[in-house]
Amino acid sequence: MTGHVLAIDQGTTSTRAIVFDHDGHIVSTAQREHQQIMPRAGRVEHDAVEIWTNTEWVVSTVLSQARLGASAISGVGVTNQRETAIVWDRRTGRPVHNALVWQDTRTQPQVDRLAAEGGIDRFADVTGLPLATYFSASKVAWILEHAPGAREAAEAGHLLFGTPDTWVVWNLTGGSRGGIHVTDVTNASRTLLMDLRTLDWSDDMLAVWGIPRTMMPQIRSSSDVLGEVSVPGVARGIPIAGILGDQQAATFGQAAFDAGESKNTYGTGNFLLVGTGTEIVRSQHGLITTVAYRCGDEPAHYALEGSIAVTGSLVQWLRDNLGIIQRSEDVESLAASVDDNGGAYFVPAFSGLFAPYWRPDARGALVGLTRYVNKAHIARAALESTAFQTRDVIEAVVADAGRDLSELRVDGGMTRNDTLMQFQADILGIPVVRPQVVETTALGAAYAAGLATGVWSSRDELREHWREDVRFEPRMPEDERARRYRMWKKAVSKSLDWVDDDARQLAGTTG
Repeated sequence: MTGHVLAIDQGTTSTRAIVFDHDGHIVSTAQREHQQIMPRAGRVEHDAVEIWTNTEWVVSTVLSQARLGASAISGVGVTNQRETAIVWDRRTGRPVHNALVWQDTRTQPQVDRLAAEGGIDRFADVTGLPLATYFSASKVAWILEHAPGAREAAEAGHLLFGTPDTWVVWNLTGGSRGGIHVTDVTNASRTLLMDLRTLDWSDDMLAVWGIPRTMMPQIRSSSDVLGEVSVPGVARGIPIAGILGDQQAATFGQAAFDAGESKNTYGTGNFLLVGTGTEIVRSQHGLITTVAYRCGDEPAHYALEGSIAVTGSLVQWLRDNLGIIQRSEDVESLAASVDDNGGAYFVPAFSGLFAPYWRPDARGALVGLTRYVNKAHIARAALESTAFQTRDVIEAVVADAGRDLSELRVDGGMTRNDTLMQFQADILGIPVVRPQVVETTALGAAYAAGLATGVWSSRDELREHWREDVRFEPRMPEDERARRYRMWKKAVSKSLDWVDDDARQLAGTTG
């Protein structure tokens, strides 16, 4: 027993590897971004081969930096961007198409046709999810219909599907030379293909989307020994002992294991999870039902989730598309150079609006502009949109739960932005609490692997590792808080009903 655990965090914009010690402290970290491929409006793709190459690099780099060999690592935990769909040939290990990212909306027409026959909640009783392009099923169906020869290869049993966790683990364990084809219950619950009750693929849902069952990975627990690394030069022999979708991993890393415990992660998007224990709870206010985790042979634990598509990626957009900042971290100083948003409100509905609205017809809107507004006001409005969207999902949580939140535990890269965290507390009217370790996504994957390999004895032991760093107390007067939130809701209303035949035609001719 070494007490060191390696976490692989395959995210939307980059892949990281982090080594944690027995106390949950970071020993070393390595990170590499991958390309965001956007061939036209509404389409977002990744090169899965680039993702795997980056995974190899960050794993070897982080172990070299830590001066640790494979024998010093007790286990590997994998966490990942969820819903992103990869389809590859089991014989060659080559993807048949670029990965379709969770933000991709090209399958909206197919989703609309199914919704017209029974509403967006027609499959929610089985899957816990609304009909939306967000989830994996429609992406797999699109690849099978549009990648040359894919349908025939799939029917012949040659193609495999997986979210990025499955792709990474398959390659880590040998790829076309015997790699294991697995996922965990949390990622499976994000596909629109798994039955929440049985924790197995639903034959009915597979039939709806025309996906052969032979493509589907085996569904395993989140904390369990699955296999071992067998890639030459990449830490051979280490047990792979944990898989969690990124938001469930962050919840695990926050030690929010029980019913009523919650966290909000600020990353590419924002994701609020509230545990419901072993009970499957259906939201009446726009949240989705998802699997939170499963350890070994224990019953699965569930959660309600409020998913926000665009938060941190809006800062990236300001940097890459508008060029008003040079580095993502510059957004805080620019936003802090003005006292308020100058009357500007930014609704970043680039892929429609997710929870609690579920409005695919919405598109991004920057409203309230006058000649007074400058780039600093726009930067501030961008940050504030993250806080406003978080309030939207918390209002839904409160409505479903029937009780207020006493505080909000936060994590993720954006939480280092004190200006944003203070505004978040102000607009919510409750304390916002940042832990000492904000990289809780990777930490949660490490915890899952460490539990399965005996580094930690129990979830109670993991609770003892959680430490508060900063508590942001609300300072905004209640009447001002209410006024700003009213203005936000007005801005949201201006973003709706944008996508129609004219907008679809324009999208088809751009990019």
